[in-house]
Amino acid sequence: MKFRTETELPRSTHRIAHGDGGVMLLGSCFSDNIGRRLCDDGFDICHNPMGPLYNPASLHAFISRLLSITESDGSVPESAEAYNASDLTRAGDGQWHALDFPLRYSGDDSDILLYRINTECCAAARNLARARTIIITFGTAWCFEIISNGKVAGNCHKLPASEFVRLRMTPADITAMWQPLVHRLRDMGKHVMATVSPIRHLADGLHGNQLSKATLLLAVDALEGVEYFPAYEAVVDDLRDYRFYADDLKHPSAMAVEYIYNIFSQTYFSKETLEEARRRHAAHLREAHRPLL
Repeated sequence: MKFRTETELPRSTHRIAHGDGGVMLLGSCFSDNIGRRLCDDGFDICHNPMGPLYNPASLHAFISRLLSITESDGSVPESAEAYNASDLTRAGDGQWHALDFPLRYSGDDSDILLYRINTECCAAARNLARARTIIITFGTAWCFEIISNGKVAGNCHKLPASEFVRLRMTPADITAMWQPLVHRLRDMGKHVMATVSPIRHLADGLHGNQLSKATLLLAVDALEGVEYFPAYEAVVDDLRDYRFYADDLKHPSAMAVEYIYNIFSQTYFSKETLEEARRRHAAHLREAHRPLL
């Protein structure tokens, strides 16, 4: 007797191995969950270097900026500037905000803030250039458009709601935006993977969350050259129980993340890589151990 519908392992010829090129994970904070797990197993990983970005438009804009400062040979000049003063917003209290990124990218000195952003973007661009595998996790199709310039905010920085228009992207919007970028990444020799975050965005309501996830699933399905990984289905259709959620009932629990990672490793790691990952993970645990004195 079977009491649940188990996630089938995706069929893929792509393999991820130690020393075989880096992996870059961008998107929802779910990217951080899997990224940290890959780090623990000793892989060359860069995950959300500027913090999580949830909607497809902000993710697209960030990757496009990184590519704009990357030379044809994959190098990134030390003085490259992906962002300038026009990309900052000044609030009524005099603070400057980079709405493309999380709240920590704020400050009272615009020059210092821009220097920090561009320094970190240069590092992120170098990681993107050398990465062999790019994993994008879409979190929500809902986004906030900045009224003053028509751009989509990656984070509203707790600014007044009157400064934004809330809208839901359509599958066609997302596909049209992302398809040229996917082709460009593939032309650079990258293997592009996408997943939809199982994290529930309940601020949109249950129905709004379902519409958002359905929009993302349809968009990814329409993208050519993108391999889909079923993290969303593993939690929503396979585990399907609140015991696999954190206390907020929105984020997957540590056990759920481990289950998804197991599916991921069984799909993309060879037997030799699995064994090496176990050895490196054991070494990581030993290094993290702190004896009681």
